[in-house]
Amino acid sequence: MRLGLNLGYWGAGNDAANLELAKEADRLGFSVVWAAEAYGSDVPSVLAWVAAQTERIDVGSAIFQIPARTPAMAAMTAATLDTLSGGRFRMGLGVSGPQVSEGWHGVRFDKPLARTREYVEIVKLALSRQKLRYEGEHYTLPLPDGPGKALQLTVHPVREQIPIYLAAVGPKNLELAGEIADGWLAVFFSPEHSGESLASVKAGREKAGKTMDGFDVVPTAPLIVGDDWKACADPVRAYAALYVGGMGSRKQNFYNNLMVRMGFPDQAEEIQNKYLARDYEGAMAAIPLEFLDATSLLGPKERIADKMKALAAAGVTTLSVSPMLQDLEQGIAGLRTAAEALDLAGVGS
Repeated sequence: MRLGLNLGYWGAGNDAANLELAKEADRLGFSVVWAAEAYGSDVPSVLAWVAAQTERIDVGSAIFQIPARTPAMAAMTAATLDTLSGGRFRMGLGVSGPQVSEGWHGVRFDKPLARTREYVEIVKLALSRQKLRYEGEHYTLPLPDGPGKALQLTVHPVREQIPIYLAAVGPKNLELAGEIADGWLAVFFSPEHSGESLASVKAGREKAGKTMDGFDVVPTAPLIVGDDWKACADPVRAYAALYVGGMGSRKQNFYNNLMVRMGFPDQAEEIQNKYLARDYEGAMAAIPLEFLDATSLLGPKERIADKMKALAAAGVTTLSVSPMLQDLEQGIAGLRTAAEALDLAGVGS
């Protein structure tokens, strides 16, 4: 198991600190640094900036939003970032959610699995530098009965194959990730509750005639270091409440559904009800301590090392940590503790 760093969204007032965290992760030998996008900062700009100021660490999108750019544009951006970074780019893709897809990008949130499959096929075709011809339900290239012609990507990526990851939560999307992608970007991953999710990924691998060998399982885990692990859980509450309570609509929240599948149906409903009623403090208070502990790295180095052992045993191959920043000094100390904990756990690669 290797370590990664997830910087989350840019533009929240901690950009200088995030850059220093990326540089420290590079010095510590972390394998990858990820950045996210929603309806603020875009991922490619952030990753280009980070790649220019680091040396060895990979830079990854977690995620490129599928409704935000055409598949050909995603391929262009991937090839450009791979070239600029000297072959260090990893492309994570995801469908986003209905509110952002339809409200911000103006793209209907319909048939996300079929759309994702076609999108990835076109991205791979474009990156292979073949002339781009495709006939699908959602995409047709070139458009028929018009002046368009099949074109070929003019940029040569550094690598013959840029790794593609899917952000997936539900069982069908997990199976799709196993079938068509090189890795899975997971959230709220718990070793104790991961069996069902990984079984779906394995089913997808088997469908494609592949095993789990070489497939990158990449959960992001909030990281808070301290003597009292229960106190360490408190800074994670806002993050968990946002996703479980406020990401998506009442009827369609993938993270809320995940919490239900993990065995917290009553709490998931309470969190969502309070969050949507703008009782944010109540929503945070309703997050079960057990859920926070199961999905985070909390407490002293030794306790974090024990959790890393469990994660590696569950099948995690890259563990991306997300320091819940109080300040830069604590964030850097957290990354160093994570590296030490990995050595202590004896599961590093």
